[in-house]
Amino acid sequence: MSTLREKMMQDLKLAGYAPKTQRTYLDAIGDLAKFCWSPAELGQEQVRAWVDRLTQSKVGPQRLRQHFAALRFLYGKTLGHPELVAFLSWPRDPDRLPAVLSAEQVDRLLKALDLPKYRVFFTTVYATGMRLGEACRLQTGDIDAARGVIHIRGGKGGKERLVMLSPRLLAILRAYWRQERPTAPYVFTSKTGRPLSADVARGALKKACAKAKLGKKVTPHTLRHSFATSLLENGAELRVIQVLLGHASIRSTTRYARVSAGLVKKTKSPLERLPKTG
Repeated sequence: MSTLREKMMQDLKLAGYAPKTQRTYLDAIGDLAKFCWSPAELGQEQVRAWVDRLTQSKVGPQRLRQHFAALRFLYGKTLGHPELVAFLSWPRDPDRLPAVLSAEQVDRLLKALDLPKYRVFFTTVYATGMRLGEACRLQTGDIDAARGVIHIRGGKGGKERLVMLSPRLLAILRAYWRQERPTAPYVFTSKTGRPLSADVARGALKKACAKAKLGKKVTPHTLRHSFATSLLENGAELRVIQVLLGHASIRSTTRYARVSAGLVKKTKSPLERLPKTG
């Protein structure tokens, strides 16, 4: 007889959820099971008690959304009782502007990466706007030099897309490949030949950030934000940036219009339109 975890795992696979998402949802329901022992036997009041406990804890908005999504899947799909979680509302992140780096700061950061592998890795992230995991899984066959594009496979939500491959990045990648000879089929690998670990890459960037003395926290996603903002300031349309970043909604992309200092500077104040007085 299948356990509740096994049933939910089967349903997640049938629904086409990525392995990472499957683990996240199962871990969230595992936390619920520690709280109540048997999630299948709960009524709405007990589910509400768990949600209340979560919202009063130090769980951030993103993790809270993951818990809620797991609850909706469990009760809506696996157990067939969507009414038990009909009360859930999605928690929102604070409306903060994404941190971005200037071109000079990006240059300092990349130069502070001691090993060529990490320097080329994060140069690729900045040059294409890839997510960290996408860059870690990049394969040589994904690089289409003839068309000047890189094929991103297995992105967020399992979606595929194309990003630009600039002549400069192509030259950098070719020089890197000749020197490093990474284990096929991946472009960036560990010493064991496996795809580069995201945690190892984050650690290298953290050390480089301290060495570059940028005075701000920098994550791999900061380079993605900087990529998008630079494109916007240089005339790229929001719809194009949306496609390059792989955003499902244009709303996720429009925040770069709010953070772009270049666009703000170019926009004339209404004061300039007033008649000049003596």
